[in-house]
Amino acid sequence: MEHPFSSFLQYLEYEKRYSPHTLTAYQNDLLQFEAFFRQHGTTSDIKQATHVDIRNWIVSLMTDKLSARSINRKISALKSYYKFLMRKGEITRHPFAKVQTPKIPSRLPQFVEQRGMELLLEEVTFSEGYSGILEKIIIELLYATGMRRSELVRLRQDDVDFHRAQIKVLGKGNKERLIPLHTGMVQRLREYLREKQQYIQSPAAETLLCDEKGKALTPHKVYQIVKKYLSLVNTLEKRSPHILRHTFATHLMNNGADINAVKELLGHSSLAATQVYTHNTIDKLKEIYKKAHPKA
Repeated sequence: MEHPFSSFLQYLEYEKRYSPHTLTAYQNDLLQFEAFFRQHGTTSDIKQATHVDIRNWIVSLMTDKLSARSINRKISALKSYYKFLMRKGEITRHPFAKVQTPKIPSRLPQFVEQRGMELLLEEVTFSEGYSGILEKIIIELLYATGMRRSELVRLRQDDVDFHRAQIKVLGKGNKERLIPLHTGMVQRLREYLREKQQYIQSPAAETLLCDEKGKALTPHKVYQIVKKYLSLVNTLEKRSPHILRHTFATHLMNNGADINAVKELLGHSSLAATQVYTHNTIDKLKEIYKKAHPKA
């Protein structure tokens, strides 16, 4: 007998093109609800769960002291599942219709100050040989483009258009976008590829960023590299590749970039996701105001 979540997970994988990481997260959240439902469900069929079942589950998550953000992520997975069942005609009512989800406290994205990035790219000493060249190009690309870690590791050499000074990125939902590259980034990519060609003899190294053996980088390896170098220039609680994405967006906004342009560069599907960076821009404007206004 087919598991009730099987067709939904297949839909996410083959039609929505969700990443393996996201699929695993959805599956874990759904299985967690299923385990709860088996013990406390008001019906015998999980597809017919009621708003009472959903509320009881949320209360149990809150009792376990999960954050509102984590709870809402799990709720999102479950909502998508029942929406899928509605679309297929397997249920006639959505159990979340009478459920109010926990509010997420607003949290501004952390980012590296401009001086910190200057120190990192101009004064920090990277490792010797090919490893150091690779590590630095990873940091530079993430900061110069704002791309996600998952997008970085999927880059191929032919995604770089040196003539037009741009790079093609495959984002969420297999959506492609083009990100411009500044002159210095183009030059450093040329230098990196020359080193790569000399160092890596593997003819299969079509992936843009390869380790010493010619293999594509793993997301975990990228995380380790970024964490190592961000630790040298700032004291942020988080030092992940996503911090460089936040830094890219914040620096653009603080220097007057149009929010719609930043949205396109980041590959956001809606403007709401990009608007969080306007808070940092307002802080910057307040700072300028205090320094420049005669009465401030």
